[in-house]
Amino acid sequence: MSSILFTIESGIANIVFNRPDKLNAFNREMALSFQEKLDICANDTEVRCVFITGNGKGFCAGQDLAEVVDPNGPGMGKILSEHYNPIILRIRSLSKPVIAAINGVAAGAGANIALACDIVIANHSASFIQAFSKIGLIPDSGGSYTLPRLIGYQRSTALMMLGDKVMAADALQMGMLYKIFPDEIFEAEAKKIAVTLSKMPTKTLGYIKYALQESAGNSLASQLELEDEYQQKAAATMDFKEGVEAFLAKRAPIFKGE
Repeated sequence: MSSILFTIESGIANIVFNRPDKLNAFNREMALSFQEKLDICANDTEVRCVFITGNGKGFCAGQDLAEVVDPNGPGMGKILSEHYNPIILRIRSLSKPVIAAINGVAAGAGANIALACDIVIANHSASFIQAFSKIGLIPDSGGSYTLPRLIGYQRSTALMMLGDKVMAADALQMGMLYKIFPDEIFEAEAKKIAVTLSKMPTKTLGYIKYALQESAGNSLASQLELEDEYQQKAAATMDFKEGVEAFLAKRAPIFKGE
């Protein structure tokens, strides 16, 4: 059985972590397959939104520790340099919106992969755990970069040092999530967001993503110049033309991601 389930439907690329008996913990095969699927999403013009979730009771429990201690395994250096670091860089460089739909526990690298996505939603029973310190490791997969930018230094330090479990409602309050939904309607509500994004001006969404990313290291003057650059690119798209024409004609726009 494949460790990653992958389909493209109506502009939405669905990526499902599929090791439910291991709470979707990553091994090398799964990590490399995930990268491959993200590359397809980047290069396929049919894809206008990426939707990531987990099969079973969890989103992703992070790294499969059996692989870490295996003397014939890849070793920690390769696990970071060949598995997680490329995954995070692919998610952040993807010029299309990426949704993480957290359907259960997101722990360790699983939590930080989720937080690297553009929009994070969860069901009420979902939880997030920076579990690294409990086994003598530091947070990886971009967590030490992403989490403090979302919730601040103090909370990030406490969660990373103490390894506390954060339930979805508290994660929402802290600023880690966009929305939470009751478990019984979570899948349907999550897909509604994906459908909405898949029908929006895709290139412009990519420019929004890149502008937000670069803002962290920019001065106000530099960010204004960047906005000018991306705004001109957005204004040159067919979707901008369609959006203006639809507004003036008082009709719903039909964006094509062009």
